[in-house]
Amino acid sequence: MTLQVIGAGLPRTGTLSMKAALEQIGFGPCYHMAEVMMAPWRHELWARHFRGESVDWEEVFDGYKATVDAPGCVAWRDLVARYPDAKVVLTIRDVERWADSMLNTVLSGQHQAAIQQMPVAPMFEVMGPRLMAMTGAAPPAGAPVGPPPREALLAMFANHRAAVEREVPPGKLLVFDVREGWEPLCRFLGVEAPDTPFPRMNESEGFHDRFSQIQA
Repeated sequence: MTLQVIGAGLPRTGTLSMKAALEQIGFGPCYHMAEVMMAPWRHELWARHFRGESVDWEEVFDGYKATVDAPGCVAWRDLVARYPDAKVVLTIRDVERWADSMLNTVLSGQHQAAIQQMPVAPMFEVMGPRLMAMTGAAPPAGAPVGPPPREALLAMFANHRAAVEREVPPGKLLVFDVREGWEPLCRFLGVEAPDTPFPRMNESEGFHDRFSQIQA
C-alpha cells in the first residue's frame, strides 16, 4: 500500500474531519496525530526524521492510504517527493479563527504541560522548531519558552500556504475548506460524493476532553 493523499494542512484546519471524510470515500486508513497519540511507539520514527536522520516512509505509513494533520503536514515536502503520484490537499480556514483555535487547544498551557508528561514529548520537542522554521516564522534566538506570539502564528499560516501553493503542481493540489463539503474534494480525488453529510469533528470546545480520553 502507498500513500494516495497527502494532507498538507496545518493542525486545527479541520484535519480530523478530513480523516473521517477520506476514510469514508475509500482513502483509509488515514494517518493523523491521533495515531501517534494512541500508539506512542510511532513517535520514535518521527523524532528521527525531525532530527534529520533517515527513516523508512513505508514503515511509517505501513497500512495507510492517506495522511492528514501533524506530524505528516510538517514533513509535506518530503512526502511529496517520496510519493510523487499522491494528490495533495491543503486544508485551510479563516486565519484569525485558526490562530484562536491553536492558542486555545494545541498551544494552550494545559495541553503543552500534558504533552511533556507523555512518551511523545521528544517528538514534539524536535517537531515544533521544524514547523516554525519551515514556515518562515521561527522565533528569534533567546525567545521565551511558550506559545509563539499571535503575529508569528499568522505568519506561519500565510507562509505555509504560500509554500505549498508554490511548490505543488496545480493539478495535484486542492486548497480546501472543509465547509465546502464533499463536492470539490470528491471531484479532485475522482470519486463519487456520498449522500451523507460531510463529517464535522473535533470542535475546539471538546478538544481537551478528547485528549484526556486518548491519554487514558
